[in-house]
Amino acid sequence: MKQRMESTQREKLMRGRADWKVKHEVRVEAGYLESFVRELFEKAGMERGDAQFHAEALVQTDLWGISSHGCMRVPAYFERMRNGAINVRPNVRKVSGEGAFEVLDADAGAGFIAGKRAMERAMELAKKYHIAAVGVRNSNHFGAGAVYARMAAKEGMAGIAMTNVLPLVTAPGASRPVTGNNPIAVAIPTYGDFPFCLDMALSKVAGGKLTLAIKRGEKIPMDWATDEEGRPTDDPEKAFKGFLLPVGGYKGLGLAYVVDILSGVVTGGVFSHQMKSMYAQPTEPSLTGHFFVAVDIDAVIDREQMKQRMGEYFRRIKETPMWEEGAEMLLPGELEYRKEKERRENGIPVPVKTYEELLELKKTWGLQAELPEKQN
Repeated sequence: MKQRMESTQREKLMRGRADWKVKHEVRVEAGYLESFVRELFEKAGMERGDAQFHAEALVQTDLWGISSHGCMRVPAYFERMRNGAINVRPNVRKVSGEGAFEVLDADAGAGFIAGKRAMERAMELAKKYHIAAVGVRNSNHFGAGAVYARMAAKEGMAGIAMTNVLPLVTAPGASRPVTGNNPIAVAIPTYGDFPFCLDMALSKVAGGKLTLAIKRGEKIPMDWATDEEGRPTDDPEKAFKGFLLPVGGYKGLGLAYVVDILSGVVTGGVFSHQMKSMYAQPTEPSLTGHFFVAVDIDAVIDREQMKQRMGEYFRRIKETPMWEEGAEMLLPGELEYRKEKERRENGIPVPVKTYEELLELKKTWGLQAELPEKQN
């Protein structure tokens, strides 16, 4: 019974992450979206500054093209705020640590707010100690890790952000999930057009690719996922009821364990199956943990030299010959840079279903913010 309940939770979680990929969309300007989300979250009881950051982070994530973690999640976040699953006025406080390492309790607040304060604190400590870490416990979903890693890069520091997730990933040969696809993001300043920024989950593919294969009637590669008994399958229907496989086999699984240990075990928070699903358990805090690191690069290399060396590093990669005509080598952060330029000009694509949900929220809650479709 318990295993079936966990399977149902996984299905809901995957569907919640994946539905955006197969919807038609409308274009909305970033400024309109940001104002709308800020006002909506203020209606839920958030302080204006917190609501503003939360809105900025979601819209920025959409601008980067990481739509699965952008404004499509606004209705779910808002409902969780109203249900009390997300504490809109949290007392984020230090609970342990000294020197260059501290742990904060998020008081069941939004992961975005806890993440911002934790990375800000890590950067503050790094200015004194040159490298610092801040863990967070008792939190909720914090969106895309790139938001926080890039905060550090913007200040000339290397930033690392990671979070644990409800178990979705199994080990090769196992018959139940053992950990989440626990994402990790790393950003390093380049003093050029965009920072180096790697942001990735540690499963072979996102659950959304299974949904897409189901809708298209396609088979999937055997190394993507397993059925409910842990056997590799090329049937996306069976895979959807089963488990994802880690990227890189046992190597990716090991990295996922590392993220769970740092975010959950070390912080004194919850880990693995102790977490709650934001979709299957919408009235309960997820209790998620996070871990942030800031590295003061200025302590060992001046910025002009760093710019020159990163430029040389990038050039060597970009000059790599490609066997396919017209193909190019993209750097971590480059695709997001291009996406942002295009979406600032043409608007952010919002799934029709999400757009309709936002308009309904506007009507129900009497929001003043407009949300017009961009006309190109």
